Amino acid sequence: MPEYPREEMEEMVRRWIAANHASERQGDWISHLGSMYAEDAEYSWNMGPNREFLAQGRKQIEEWALGVHMEGFEAWRYPYDKILIDEKQGEVIGIWRQVAPTRRDDGSDYEVAGVGGSWFRYGGNYQWSWQRDFFDLGNVKALFMELAADGKLEPPVKNRLGKLARGQALPGVRPLHEAAGFWKRLKGMLAMLRIVVFGR
Repeated sequence: MPEYPREEMEEMVRRWIAANHASERQGDWISHLGSMYAEDAEYSWNMGPNREFLAQGRKQIEEWALGVHMEGFEAWRYPYDKILIDEKQGEVIGIWRQVAPTRRDDGSDYEVAGVGGSWFRYGGNYQWSWQRDFFDLGNVKALFMELAADGKLEPPVKNRLGKLARGQALPGVRPLHEAAGFWKRLKGMLAMLRIVVFGR
């Protein structure tokens, strides 16, 4: 993994956060975030024990990750609480929250409990080459159920959840074993890290 100047990595993060804020204000994730991925970037997240989402290339990231899968989340906020930058490995960890645009009757936010975040790999030219999201799926489901019970779950989200429950195809969603390439690469990275840290 290449090393990058600390200042360049910090500027990338600054641009990323600014683009996220613009997306939240305008409800448009593609226009502000799409160009921040390299042409051959990959973006993935886990969807439980049997499913995985994977977008390969900027076009799929824009159409699937920032498009189809963000329908119904245009007004949600994803504030970053902590960002860790490793310029030696060219990687970033960002810890964020998922906050719905509506509030409960008591005035509190509908917010996913637990920890959510993204693991990024920088590819130069102020673009990510790889991103892996992580979040507490159980808490996400619990919040969606609460929103649905309160009549506040957006129809596009409800529609996607219904398709998943019926086993219908969604763009980029595949059985977990089909995403094995990611895990093979991840195991390779962890093996290299073990050698660097422990010498074996």
